[in-house]
Amino acid sequence: MTSNHQISPEIAVRRLIDEGFSEGRLEVADELIADDLVEHQDFGPRHAPGAEGVKAVIASLHRAFSDFKLTVEDVSVVGDTVWTRNVATGTHDGPFMGHAPTGRPVRIDVFDVLRVVDGKIVEHWGVPDRLSVLLQIGALRPPVPSAVLA
Repeated sequence: MTSNHQISPEIAVRRLIDEGFSEGRLEVADELIADDLVEHQDFGPRHAPGAEGVKAVIASLHRAFSDFKLTVEDVSVVGDTVWTRNVATGTHDGPFMGHAPTGRPVRIDVFDVLRVVDGKIVEHWGVPDRLSVLLQIGALRPPVPSAVLA
């Protein structure tokens, strides 16, 4: 196996998504996440820093959606920064955001931007479509369309 500093930014991000998020292999976060990761996605005030925080997110997704998969649909890399457009899928068979399991399938669009230095992810911005998930599991009802103005 190569050392982390030889891993390209794209390979580091794809490994985290494929092995970590899709396969649920928490140990990959220890290998790929910097201890001083700067996390811009809001997970709440008690979210653990670094690899522990990433492992907590992976574990919670797999508890809520036991068949959870995250697939990279598009990727762009400029220097040490990787942009991805991802699609997450799964069956809501565990608690999610305080909502009981429904057994409903979900499809979630996710956009991520990650900075990778020496094979370690040092910064992350994430935008999952949480509103869509809440609509898909029936936790929210879609708004009633208003009359079209002429």
